[in-house]
Formats: sequence, C-alpha cells, structure tokens
Amino acid sequence: MKRVLLTLLFLVLPVLLVVWQVCFADTTSWYLVAAVLLLLSALPFFLHLERKPISAREMALLSVLTALAVVSRAVFYLIPQVKPIAAVVIVAGMCLGPFSGYMVGALSAFLSNFLFGQGIWTPFQMVALGLVGLLAGMLLHPGRVNRWVLALVGFFLATVVYGLVVDLSTVLMTVTDFTWPAVLAVYASGAPFDLVFGGSTAVFLVLFGTPLEQKITRLQRKYGLLERKATAGDKENCHE
Repeated sequence: MKRVLLTLLFLVLPVLLVVWQVCFADTTSWYLVAAVLLLLSALPFFLHLERKPISAREMALLSVLTALAVVSRAVFYLIPQVKPIAAVVIVAGMCLGPFSGYMVGALSAFLSNFLFGQGIWTPFQMVALGLVGLLAGMLLHPGRVNRWVLALVGFFLATVVYGLVVDLSTVLMTVTDFTWPAVLAVYASGAPFDLVFGGSTAVFLVLFGTPLEQKITRLQRKYGLLERKATAGDKENCHE
C-alpha cells in the first residue's frame, strides 16, 4: 500500500507544484521547484530505511549511475537530441527498481542542466526522466527481456513519456491562448525532436543496454546491493 501511495505521490505532486508556480506564484523560482523535486525523489529511500538501512556501497552505486548518466549527456552535447542519458536511467530503473530509477533520473536531469542550462524546463526534465526510470522499473526486470524488447520499451518511454512531459514546458512558455489547436501545434513541432531522442535511446540500449545491465547485476549479486526480488519466470540469459 505504501508503494502505491508513494507512486501516486511521484505522479501528482510534481505536476501540482509546477502548475502552481506557473499559474499562481507571484515570482517563479525554478531552483526552488527543482530542490523540492529532488526531495520528493529521495522519499523512497526513507521508505526503504524502514526495512533495511542503505549502505555506503548502495549509495555509491546510485551515485556512479547518476554520474554516468550526466557524463553520457555531456559527451554528446554537440549532437542535438542524441543523448544516452535516458538509456542509462532505464537500465538503472530495470536493475535497481522503480524508485531508485526515479531518483537516478531526477538527479541526472538536475545535475546535467548545470552544464546545459537551468530554466523552466528543468523541473519538467526531472519529472520526465524520473518517470522514465520509475516506469522502466515497473515494466522491465533484469534477465527477463532481450535487447530488442528493451530498446522498444526505451523508445516508447523516451519518445512518449519524456516527450509529453518536457514539451509541456514549451507549451507554458510559448502559448498565451490555451486552445487545443495551439497546444497540439507545439507538440507537433516537438515530435521530430522527440522521435530522434527516442530513436537514439533505442540504439544506445541495443548497443550498450545489456553490458550495463550485466555489470550492475554482477555488482548486486556480489555485494547484495539493492537487489530486486527474483520471480519464478526469471531466466539466466535472455539477451540474444
């Protein structure tokens, strides 16, 4: 029950927070919004601490994956929309679980924007990448999907989920008369960029998703780090 309520909290509170800042606040502080979202992304760990304290190794693993996501975005800064950041977040969510995936996604979006620039889009990117990690953890399980299924799910998450949330920031910045044609025009103009981002995410998952998954699961088994519960249908090797 707590997990369901926490998931609903992730989905509802960030949206309400951003809408309040845009529509009702006298002055908008996106750093404040981003800070609150970071606190929300840390809530799963308070729930986890009720059952088992988080070790320094587990925190180190999350930090390394977040840093990897940030660096992967920075390395491809010259190529618009072609970024591996969502692929890293998806694999992290799949291996570590939905709430860890949410935190890696939200943190990597916030930290990488110190290189790419902060603004109204930052909270939307945090929520979007967080949801990508959250949904990846819900939909995927390590050892149960091959690289093509992983790429297909990654394409959907990066194109549809990430695109819908992030393009909403463009709607709020550019649309003064909120009509369906105006909103749909903004989403239509952003669709090619979303497709490129989703396509590149799928390619990165095909090329590097399985090796990254195997390295993470190897560390989990060796040190017992944030291991997900195995199910009866798990397979030893499903990557070919």
